[in-house]
Amino acid sequence: MAEQQENVVYVGNKPPMNYVLAAITQLNSGAQQVAIKARGRAISRAVDVAEIVRRRFVPDAQIKDVKIFTEELQNEEGGKVNVSCIEIYLARQ
Repeated sequence: MAEQQENVVYVGNKPPMNYVLAAITQLNSGAQQVAIKARGRAISRAVDVAEIVRRRFVPDAQIKDVKIFTEELQNEEGGKVNVSCIEIYLARQ
């Protein structure tokens, strides 16, 4: 199944409001949906971002889908490490 082109905000170590602003900008520029993606320790920050966008800035946005999965990455020593991932899809009603 081919995935459609989507607006994505990758959440990392910056303050949550940086990602909130990015998501709001995409929603206000005509995007029907924005994906908030994070791995590892940034997962809780991604959830915060989605909730702040939804509750404080874009009240007509709703959580359309949430996907959780595990990615296998290689560390510096060459070994494999499992990292948890989340994708939160926000869409305007």
